[in-house]
Amino acid sequence: MKRALFLFITAVFFLSIGLPAAAQKFLPKSIQFKGDPEYSDQELIAAAGLKNGVVLDSDEMNEHSKRLMDSGVFDTLKFTFDGQDLIFTLTPSTSLFPIRLENLPLTPGKELDAKLHDRFPLYHGKVPSAGTLLESVRGALEEMLATQGIKATVKAMPFGTAGTKNVSAMNFTIESPPVRVGTIQLDGISPAMQPGIKSVAQKEIGTPFDTENTEKNLEHTFESFYTDEGYAAVKVQVDRPGNPVIAPDAIAIPYSVSIQEGRLYKLGSIHLPANALVTQEEIDKVIGSHGGTTAKGLTLRNIWYLISTRYKSKGYLDCTVNPHPEFDEASGTVSYTVDINPGPIYHLAFVKFDNVSDDLRRLLMRSWQMLPGDPFDESYVSNFIVKAQKDDPVLQRSLSGVGATYRIAADQRTHEVNCVIHFTRLTQAP
Repeated sequence: MKRALFLFITAVFFLSIGLPAAAQKFLPKSIQFKGDPEYSDQELIAAAGLKNGVVLDSDEMNEHSKRLMDSGVFDTLKFTFDGQDLIFTLTPSTSLFPIRLENLPLTPGKELDAKLHDRFPLYHGKVPSAGTLLESVRGALEEMLATQGIKATVKAMPFGTAGTKNVSAMNFTIESPPVRVGTIQLDGISPAMQPGIKSVAQKEIGTPFDTENTEKNLEHTFESFYTDEGYAAVKVQVDRPGNPVIAPDAIAIPYSVSIQEGRLYKLGSIHLPANALVTQEEIDKVIGSHGGTTAKGLTLRNIWYLISTRYKSKGYLDCTVNPHPEFDEASGTVSYTVDINPGPIYHLAFVKFDNVSDDLRRLLMRSWQMLPGDPFDESYVSNFIVKAQKDDPVLQRSLSGVGATYRIAADQRTHEVNCVIHFTRLTQAP
């Protein structure tokens, strides 16, 4: 509220500069805007409610300017009239965010953005955290839902931590009634896989609907079920057919799942980059007991996990492991070439032992070996308490009946990690 008031006062102050007397009217030959090239003059004229070739007075100018300021898109505004041209100077807001649909059964993207822009010229895919543009977009989304028979109130909230730099979008959500996954129509399932797939589908029905992620999550769920059974080349297509099913207690979003199962494959070889932190011998040893058997998803996930944890133990917290399958149809085997993107090395900034006495803290620090500046190894943190008690009888006695949890905060800008280990006295059962 204080920000809005400040902006309004700023606008009024600037509006008093360069105008004719209050009762005097003036006819600008042109209306121009400077300071924010994001918007065209035509868009800004429309948003302000201005028209070329129309006589204006100061009260009308204040009203048109207020419309622009109230949108929330600009931090400050001033205008001048030199007898011919009416020139607005704008300072764009630094708090504009892309929209995020949490559980609205609409399709985000270019088509939705175009519809909103047609109605609101200042909408360029982003909205302010407050102002008439935000409220207009919220109301328009409600109207779009109403065309599907959905009468619901859409709420707009920051996505992230409000008032901080962690806000990444403005989130639009239906709070009531709940929006859930509805019926799932299955196609392409072989008789042998029917029982298992139907069980997977039944578990998904009724789960919360997420506009951006439900479709991808369903694809992943069904793919994982098949790959766990050795169908390494399975293809899953998930679509939303028809309209939502409206009931008094929920909105159900129906889905269709089409599956191309492919065939069962045996596990062949796995090839790593030459400079990988995991050796080819280690991978071959894991494959040794599984080579020539069905390429089960659990076996493969364990291998990818081994690679990922090895890198993360060296401080590569952003490491990604990307396996690329290569199918040999003649032998019925699948082999993998693995790309590893390690990312930057993260280092320990500090460790803090929370909720302990000074004496116990000194004992813990004496056992702690990962120093500030060392590559951060989360596995060291997770194993520290057990190992410290094993190596130090005094610590073992001091920590008897005490539980420990840890929290790490990794800064992606500085690549430093803060670690807090919190101790809690465990409650003994009566």
